[in-house]
Amino acid sequence: MTWVIHILNGVAFGMLLFLLAAGLSLIYGLMRILNLTHGSFYLVGGYIGLSVMQVTGSFVLALIAAVAAIALLGAVIERFFLRRFHLDELPQTLLTFGFLFIFSDLSLWIWGGDPLMLNVPRLFQGSVPMGYYSYPYYRLFLIAVGLLVALGLWWFQERTRLGTMLRAGVDDAEIARALGINVSLLFTLIFAVGAGLAAFAGVLAGPVLSLYPGADFEVLIFAFVVVIVGGLGSLRGALAGALLVGILDDFGKAFFPQFALFTVFVPMAVILVLRPTGLFGRQ
Repeated sequence: MTWVIHILNGVAFGMLLFLLAAGLSLIYGLMRILNLTHGSFYLVGGYIGLSVMQVTGSFVLALIAAVAAIALLGAVIERFFLRRFHLDELPQTLLTFGFLFIFSDLSLWIWGGDPLMLNVPRLFQGSVPMGYYSYPYYRLFLIAVGLLVALGLWWFQERTRLGTMLRAGVDDAEIARALGINVSLLFTLIFAVGAGLAAFAGVLAGPVLSLYPGADFEVLIFAFVVVIVGGLGSLRGALAGALLVGILDDFGKAFFPQFALFTVFVPMAVILVLRPTGLFGRQ
């Protein structure tokens, strides 16, 4: 039963990583923007959710406010800053790296340097018995949410007219514009969606991982590991990579704490040697 608990913990952490990495993978896969501000979207979104929950006591309102605020912030950054450097990766990378430091300092100034946690929603307090152990309802909730978001993103990208327009805009922007598709607006929309997903992950992670200065850098590293393992631009790859990284991280910390990073980064290196584009990346 101990193994089952660790697998569930790894899957729950993996789902948080998926929510974070899916937005990062979408933004790069569709827009070719290496967005280093993504970790800031996670942390600031979590802090905004914490502030809203302290005032209202509602976890749902905290999620809505954080996602809306960070999606709007992402749209502003894409529209007024990143668009000036379309397909110019080095300036984009440096610009988003600069925003990462700016938001890190602003978060420290506004919310302080102590670790903060959101309260678990009342509906998901408690745990389910599993033999000699018990498992928190909230972690099971994280797994369910991650699966639902994965299914929703797949449906949006593959089965909706808007998703088809997005893929067309990426494959050939000039032809898409000739057909009457507003490619610029679609790119702003997808960047806002990716930023909102990061904020969504930040609020959901608040009751489990806590929020603290430096968390933006830490989750960004894990997110990059996920998208590199799964393949840049692939939602299937983001899900598979997140589950693999989450399970490896939990087992590494539980059984080999002195080699915790080894258990995550060495498999990544092996996958890159055998398949440089990732598990589901385009060859």
